Amino acid sequence: MYNKYEMELAGRTLRVDVNRVAKQANGAVLMHYGDTTVLCTATASEKPRDGIDFFPLSVEYNERMYSVGKIPGGFNKREGKASENAVLTDRVIDRPMRPLFPKDYRNDVTLENLVMSVDPDCSPELTAMLGAAIAVSISDIPFDGPISTTQVGLIEDQFVFNPTAEQKEASRMALTVASTREKVIMIEAGAEEVPEAQMIDAIFAAHEVNQKVIAFIDTIVAECGKPKHTYESCAVPEELFAAIKEIVPPTEMEEAVFTDDKQTREENIRVIKEKLEEAFAEKEEWLEVLGEAVYQYQKKTVRKMILKDHKRPDGRAIDQIRPLAAEVDLIPRVHGSAMFTRGQTQICTVTTLAPLSEAQRLDGLDESETSKRYMHHYNFPSYSVGETKPSRGPGRREIGHGALAERALLPVLPSESEFPYAIRTVSETFESNGSTSQASVCASSMSLMTAGVPIKAAVAGISAGLVTGDTDEDYLVLTDIQGLEDFFGDMDFKVAGTHNGITAIQMDIKIHGLTRPIIEEAIAATKKARTYILDEVMNPAIAEPRPEVGPYAPKIIQLQIDPQKIGDVVGQRGKTINAIIEETGVKIDIEDDGSVSICGTEQEGMDKAAKLITTIVTEFEAGQVFEGKVVSIKDFGVFLEFAPGKEGMVHISKIAKHRVNKVEDVLKMGDVVKAVCLGKDKMGRFSFSMRDVAE
Repeated sequence: MYNKYEMELAGRTLRVDVNRVAKQANGAVLMHYGDTTVLCTATASEKPRDGIDFFPLSVEYNERMYSVGKIPGGFNKREGKASENAVLTDRVIDRPMRPLFPKDYRNDVTLENLVMSVDPDCSPELTAMLGAAIAVSISDIPFDGPISTTQVGLIEDQFVFNPTAEQKEASRMALTVASTREKVIMIEAGAEEVPEAQMIDAIFAAHEVNQKVIAFIDTIVAECGKPKHTYESCAVPEELFAAIKEIVPPTEMEEAVFTDDKQTREENIRVIKEKLEEAFAEKEEWLEVLGEAVYQYQKKTVRKMILKDHKRPDGRAIDQIRPLAAEVDLIPRVHGSAMFTRGQTQICTVTTLAPLSEAQRLDGLDESETSKRYMHHYNFPSYSVGETKPSRGPGRREIGHGALAERALLPVLPSESEFPYAIRTVSETFESNGSTSQASVCASSMSLMTAGVPIKAAVAGISAGLVTGDTDEDYLVLTDIQGLEDFFGDMDFKVAGTHNGITAIQMDIKIHGLTRPIIEEAIAATKKARTYILDEVMNPAIAEPRPEVGPYAPKIIQLQIDPQKIGDVVGQRGKTINAIIEETGVKIDIEDDGSVSICGTEQEGMDKAAKLITTIVTEFEAGQVFEGKVVSIKDFGVFLEFAPGKEGMVHISKIAKHRVNKVEDVLKMGDVVKAVCLGKDKMGRFSFSMRDVAE
């Protein structure tokens, strides 16, 4: 027998099976939400991992194609590298869970989430988020939970909780909120310029729903929860801290970190660390944790300076943004480029345009989305932080930052009918010292405008930080945090948007949640900073999208033809369309609905291709004039090719106004002439005349 628990959640049944499967894991639940089924497990090592100064938490969201009745594509026919959606889901699960494990816990913990069945109306990502929290809560792994997660949509100004697939299509917002019993611990959002006040209301509406789920989880834990195991603490000994302060007094540490230059600060800390290593040369047990001790000393110093003295390490005011700069067109021959600099954070974004046929194909569990025409990629090389290491391709951080910027810009992009291009923006991190993801939003917005993409409004992004004291009322919200304030602070609250509202949010915190006043103050601070960046920095660099794409970008002509005529344009085995492509040097894409995209860099070739396609799909009618090439000469006349695969005959008597005794006296192969359609002859064939073309 196993334990089964059920509750109604947003009109659907959420069922949790405990002690049914995976009983050797520290904690395991088989989650059912509608017909969506996810196995969630939590396991921990018996001892801490040696030689590390961080909590080794691994989160895996494993998508199985059988969950949607598919066999994976490709030669291997089994799941391989995690999809982008899986990586982003890993990150969303990790962010609210990580702060709730003990700070001195160094045992390896793995949260595995196996998607086994997908109901399109019941999000497997949400099911995994809930299942991961429950699996850890009922396990013997130390964890200060439970937490709950809710998704929110916005349809006609009404909030919809855990929206169905159809509701997601109609929604102006995709918001995910995780909560503890008292506070909000994680926010992730994409939105179509939703006003700040409405976004705050949505966050706390989700927080209320989360409280009902937490009460449900409490019931499960009360009946099935295991006692939490004891563990070997990896906290830095207090006597080591005391010894460090005797050698390096607080005033010396303040001087070391109080600089706006990252490299100077790192050099100051290196000197301090060398002094301490020399002083503690005989105490091997202290040397093993000295790095963590110095880190903690810096952290306490920076937090005290900010919270008590209102002094930031680089001397800025609490709401002051670092020096800003923006420029465009710095990279020649690309379709669009822009660079955005904020202090020691610098991003260059390059935009590339292509036909819609080059949109990214998606092979995942979401059957409603099979491709995407806008792709944002983010790169973070080691030189951007003054380090050296080989590039191994994008990691989870790079994928997450790229997706955040992509989400921020999607709401302002033109529709395919307005701008029939696939669009790729690539953000290259030249220098990093805090919030490169939001700098990439600013650079990408300008880069799109330089490329001639008619975006609806410019988008800017900024990050707010937080330092808290002993009570909920003792805190300070910082505008535009640099790396040090991110490392030693409690929050990285990223908000992107236009003048009209928010397009994306991502909130990372290291404490047990935020109160409503903190969230309201952070959103207000980011709005003020975002407005300044848009008006004073980005707008002077480029105020609006260029009226047309650049000289090196492909041009596109859109045609709409009768879907029944697609076969005529393509021809047998593609013969007709390939002939047009070869003759004009363009690229042609035809959709099932009859929409035709002609892409090229030379306008003359594009116009010719459009004319040929139009001719192919046009029914011959009396009085129409066409231009054709002589492709066959007979004794009785000539055959003209008006377009690949479309020919008509001109009788010898209709070639010229005077009598023609021999066709070759007037025409030769390859001549291009005009002819008017005379209608059908007695045998039902269309005939043409060169003689009767109006002058």
